[in-house]
Amino acid sequence: MAGKRDYYEVLGVDKNATDDELKKAYRKLAKKYHPDANPDNKKEAEAKFKEVNEAYETLSDSQKRRMYDQFGPDGPQGFGGGAGSQGGYYSYSTSGFDGFSDFGDLGDIFSSFFGGGSFGGRSSSRRAGPVKGADLKTYVDITFEEAYLGVEKEISISRNETCSICHGNGAKPGTSIENCTVCGGTGVVKQIQTTILGQMQTQRPCSNCHGTGKVIKEPCDNCRGKGTVRKQARIKIKIPAGIDDEQTIVLTKQGEPGERGGVNGDLYIVVRIKKHSIYTRKGDRVFCDIPITFTQATLGAELEVPMVDGTKERYKIPEGTQTGTKFTIRNKGFKTVNGNSQGDFVFTVQVQVPKRLTKEQRDLLLQLAKTMNEQPPVKKRGIFG
Repeated sequence: MAGKRDYYEVLGVDKNATDDELKKAYRKLAKKYHPDANPDNKKEAEAKFKEVNEAYETLSDSQKRRMYDQFGPDGPQGFGGGAGSQGGYYSYSTSGFDGFSDFGDLGDIFSSFFGGGSFGGRSSSRRAGPVKGADLKTYVDITFEEAYLGVEKEISISRNETCSICHGNGAKPGTSIENCTVCGGTGVVKQIQTTILGQMQTQRPCSNCHGTGKVIKEPCDNCRGKGTVRKQARIKIKIPAGIDDEQTIVLTKQGEPGERGGVNGDLYIVVRIKKHSIYTRKGDRVFCDIPITFTQATLGAELEVPMVDGTKERYKIPEGTQTGTKFTIRNKGFKTVNGNSQGDFVFTVQVQVPKRLTKEQRDLLLQLAKTMNEQPPVKKRGIFG
C-alpha cells in the first residue's frame, strides 16, 4: 500500500475539484481504460481501470473524501489496509469491478460507451445486477488517555452475514435456481397501455421473483432462502493516537453483505471520548490546572507536572508567580493523527491560600508583613463622602 498513487493524480483533477469535475474525469478515464475497449492490452487496461474505479469510489463519497484528505490512502500511522481489512483504520475497495453498484449512474455511463454489454444499459439489467450492501454505523467509547496514546478495541455489532450453507444464493445445496417463468429472467414485467396519446409501454418489478429474475424452488434450511443469517460479529479496530471526539473510523466491506454478487457495505465507527476530571483538550493542546502553595508562588519552585501518559515533567516556576499564570510544556499535547506533529501541554497555576494557621505560622506571617511594610487595604469613601 505504500506505493499507492494519489487518487486526485489518478483522476487527473485538483484537490478542490467539484463533484461534477470528478464525474467528468471518471467518465473519460473509464471509457479510455475499459478492458473491452483495449482488447490488445487487456491486462494493463484492467489494472488502470481498477485504479480509476478505486479513486472515484473514494472521492465521490463526501465522508470518504474527508477521511482520505486527512489520512491519505493508507490511513493514519499505517493502520489502513487492503480491501476488507478488519483492523484497518481506513481501507479502500481494490476488488476490481465490485464497486460499480455504488454509483447510480454507472449503468448509463457504460451504456453510452458500449451500448450495454456486461454492465448493462437497460434498467432491467441494472436491477438484476449486483447491489452493494447497506452501510452500518456504531459507536465506541474510549478514555481521554486512550485517545492520547492510541488503543486497540474490540467491538460487537449485529449484522447479516452470508449463509455458510448455501453461500448466499438462498437455495438448498444440491438444488438449482431457475429463471423466473413470468418475466423470463429479466426481473421486470412490461405492460402496454392505451391512452389518449397512443400506446405507452411501462414496466414494473416482477412480483413472482421480486425483480431478481430467478426463482428458488427449494430454499436453504439455514437461511430460509434469504442467503444471509443474522449474527453477532466481533471486530478488532485500531484507534490511532490523537483521534478527536466524534471522529469516524471507516472499515470498508464490514457492513451488510451485497446482493447478487455486490460488495459488502461499509462500517462507520464514531469515536466518543469520555471527559476527564483533570485534563481538557482544544485541538491538539492539553490544558489543566495545577495547585501550588503560597510559599511556592512567593519563592518560586520546581513542580512535578503530571502528563496524560502517566509520566511527570519537572518545571521551574519563578518567584512571585501569580495565580492564573499559564505555563507551556512544548510537544506534550496530542499528536496529530498522521503523526507529523504534536501539540503543547498548557497548565495554569492556582495559588492555594491556607485557611487555617497554627500560632507559630501566624506569628511568622505577621513578622513577614512587618518587614514588608504592609498595610491593610483602605476603604474608599463614596463620591460624596
